[in-house]
Amino acid sequence: MIEFTIMAWILALLAAAAAIYAVETKDLISSAIAMGVASLVVSIMFLLLQAPDVAITEASIGAGITMAVFVYAIGKTGRWEE
Repeated sequence: MIEFTIMAWILALLAAAAAIYAVETKDLISSAIAMGVASLVVSIMFLLLQAPDVAITEASIGAGITMAVFVYAIGKTGRWEE
């Protein structure tokens, strides 16, 4: 049980760090990738909480499609925030 708690805290800190990096960076591609990483970590947390349907949905939509749309939109505009 203690291993599960430690792993959950590590994953929560990793997701929070990725989200903070995504907000603070000026490079929009890096920001989109960091949000994809945060979403992927959250989907792993859902899997550990025995919610595989939510984990699959979060991984496919949150980490996959949303990040792809962001990268495409950033490619059509500017990469760096002013």
